[in-house]
Amino acid sequence: METSDVQADLKHVLYTKEQIQQRVAELAAEIDKDYEGREVLLVGVLKGAVMIMADLARALRSHLKMDWMAVSSYGSGTQSSGVVRILKDLETDLMGKHVLIVEDIIDSGLTLSWLKTNLISRGPASVEICTLLRKPAAAKVDIDVKYVGYDIPNEFVVGYGLDFAEKYRNLDFVGTLAPHVYE
Repeated sequence: METSDVQADLKHVLYTKEQIQQRVAELAAEIDKDYEGREVLLVGVLKGAVMIMADLARALRSHLKMDWMAVSSYGSGTQSSGVVRILKDLETDLMGKHVLIVEDIIDSGLTLSWLKTNLISRGPASVEICTLLRKPAAAKVDIDVKYVGYDIPNEFVVGYGLDFAEKYRNLDFVGTLAPHVYE
């Protein structure tokens, strides 16, 4: 899907495919340095993290394992409901492992705060967070995020895994969705 296919639905493009690829490579280099000599378990949060998880895993030079979790606090709307449900749990035992949660975006932080607490309770050696996007102005809880691709304004964004009502995930860039689409 190209920008021209959805131009009427977007206010503007925030990050191009090339900008995202460059930033993912930089994040991977930081992660490789921090986890040198240790195996990391990437925990992707479905569905939005599919793109960043795949690109990050390919960019990492270290050995790694991957697992997926699906949690829900969103309906088809644009705001977090604050209620978290596990839709798909991990298959991996976390005991003693170095866990890196991989997220597409952090809005309020409520879901991620709950998820991090849940994973810590499973006995890993460490739990850190990597996200492509973070909205500092939308934060409702303070959560330590070690690896951040970009801090963005509190606008509704789509693309590169991010959706609105399951649409726009397959864009290879991140854009701001025009209000007329979701209002």
